[in-house]
Amino acid sequence: MARKHDLPLHEVRRYLEPGPVVLVTSCHADERDVMVMGWHTVMEFSPSLIGCVISSANHSHGLIRASGECVINLPTTRQLEAVLGVGSTTGAEIDKFAAFGLTPEASEQVAAPSIRECHAQFECRLHDDSLVRRYDFFIWEVVAARVAPRPRHPETLHYKGDGTFMVSGKVIRRNRAGLK
Repeated sequence: MARKHDLPLHEVRRYLEPGPVVLVTSCHADERDVMVMGWHTVMEFSPSLIGCVISSANHSHGLIRASGECVINLPTTRQLEAVLGVGSTTGAEIDKFAAFGLTPEASEQVAAPSIRECHAQFECRLHDDSLVRRYDFFIWEVVAARVAPRPRHPETLHYKGDGTFMVSGKVIRRNRAGLK
């Protein structure tokens, strides 16, 4: 193995990003928005809790704080151009749904719209906001979830920084009984 070199600390996240890029939708008082999020983490299985940072500088932050709800939508590589567009604009100036060809559809349990083109939607209600003021860290409870039946393992986008994405790789399955 090649000798390792020092890594600038601000680049650590490029190796530790925990999951796929998602599109977070929100709404409050007749205003809606969609934002890109590359950092989120599963915190508990039952109830299903997801933690994430939503910067107070982001237009969606205010809508999400006011409503206490959002939808975490899972795009695939087919939505790359929409992901790039959403991530490089602000909902304070444009309707990102219209601008990037995203179809809002009614959610089952929350007021925030889901995105029809995404492979899955996870409707969320705020579970714990004790870390929001200090770290912009939200803890969500998933209250409804939908996923397309195919493909079973979609090609998702994983952000590495500096405009670089990695696509989810091949699926490896091992029998639990064979693991020691």
